[in-house]
Amino acid sequence: MSLERSKKITELQSQYAMEQERQQQISKRRKRGLFRRLLLLGILVIVTSSVIVTTLFSQSSAINEKNEQKEKLEEELASLEKQENLLREEIVKLNDDEYIAKIARRDYFLSDDNEIIFNIKE
Repeated sequence: MSLERSKKITELQSQYAMEQERQQQISKRRKRGLFRRLLLLGILVIVTSSVIVTTLFSQSSAINEKNEQKEKLEEELASLEKQENLLREEIVKLNDDEYIAKIARRDYFLSDDNEIIFNIKE
């Protein structure tokens, strides 16, 4: 019965009813526009945050690589400084005539006065 009744009822075409309908349409458009703007803003936030996170990870890995390289170079520097100290000591020793004579006897089998060199096979 209510179905038959609803078919017989017609809407009033008053100024107030048309104004309310227009307000509802405007409200729907505004909500739809708000939804679109928020969706666009959300997408921009997601894209921006993903770019930032990617950049942070790449920079972090680059920093780790640089730190590892720095440690290796510091170790190499320490060994080179040790070698430099040894070479400086060698230079000081090479300025001593007795040390040069000792090396010459050892490496080139040169003899000192009243000295005989024997080659012994091991």
